[in-house]
Amino acid sequence: MRTITTEIAIAAPPARVWEALMGFAAYGDWNPFVTSISGDSSVGGRLDVAIEPPGGKPMRFHPAVTAHEPERLFQWLGSLGVKGVFDGRHSFRLSPTEHGTRFEHREDFTGLLGFLMSGARRDQTEAGFRAMNEALKAHCEG
Repeated sequence: MRTITTEIAIAAPPARVWEALMGFAAYGDWNPFVTSISGDSSVGGRLDVAIEPPGGKPMRFHPAVTAHEPERLFQWLGSLGVKGVFDGRHSFRLSPTEHGTRFEHREDFTGLLGFLMSGARRDQTEAGFRAMNEALKAHCEG
């Protein structure tokens, strides 16, 4: 398994951060990495997600929501083609802190082709996570 994990402190309560994360219609206004999400955000629902990794090609995929715990965790599982070939479990985890929220942005890559998430592709994806984290912080604190 290959994992990318980033985190950031946000000076806003988890409720505000959650509201921004679930406000899919506004992603294009503030999010430089995940540029759009639409679909059913309940567990088992399907999403239509578009991302633009820095220096990479835009991608669109249709993951299934695997966790939706208000103000705590939102997670989906996407697959490239057949499940088990190249899968990504993407999660947004919120933890309350004394000064607001700790936001963890993570993806676990598994499957026969999980090794593809290395080198430049991994660096682009991690840079995208960090760009989103900073934009979320600015959006929630602004």
